[in-house]
Amino acid sequence: MAMKYLGAYLMAVLGGNESPSADDVKKILEAGGIACEDEMISKLCERMDGKQAHELISAGFGKFAACGGGGGGGGGGGGGAAAAAGTADAGEV
Repeated sequence: MAMKYLGAYLMAVLGGNESPSADDVKKILEAGGIACEDEMISKLCERMDGKQAHELISAGFGKFAACGGGGGGGGGGGGGAAAAAGTADAGEV
């Protein structure tokens, strides 16, 4: 199941709708110009029926810890002086 459906569902919950319907989720996706499948939205709503989103998040929060945390930093930028020298001589080959 694509995250876009769950994201739209949670947006509805954050907006004050504790139990969003399939139509609520579809309206959010369509408002953002996002293509969606009615079957997937219905499946999500069926699975969430009678459950509170915040309780499911709290129950599953510990599972994220097993995935590790953080990520490696991005690569450093090019050397300032070396980069400047390289562009100054770009006309000479």
